[in-house]
Amino acid sequence: MTVLDVQTISKRDGVTVVPPPTDYAEVSPGWREVEHRARLDVPGALAGAWEGAPGSVRIPSWPYHEVCVLLRGRVAIEDAEGGRREFGAGESFLVPAGFDGWWHTLEATEKIFVGIPGGAR
Repeated sequence: MTVLDVQTISKRDGVTVVPPPTDYAEVSPGWREVEHRARLDVPGALAGAWEGAPGSVRIPSWPYHEVCVLLRGRVAIEDAEGGRREFGAGESFLVPAGFDGWWHTLEATEKIFVGIPGGAR
């Protein structure tokens, strides 16, 4: 490996992916998201830049441990019991694999994310 193998993570780089709404248990009207994924050769792992418009998705079992670094915007994570936490630009958080709840994009948001494979804790 050389410095030429180092990848830039931004919405201008990577493989552009628009996850289908069928990836989620529930999707609010108007939900829109785009991922710009880095090229990884690690089964089940993801990393990249993400951008989304206001809306919500329900994920009954988060598929991986996800580290999020918000660059712009505001989101809320809500668990199945109604507990809720909000995060804004400049904040970072980890959603554990197996988390049961909602992702709410409260305003247009951009984040850097890393999905790490692993079972629910």
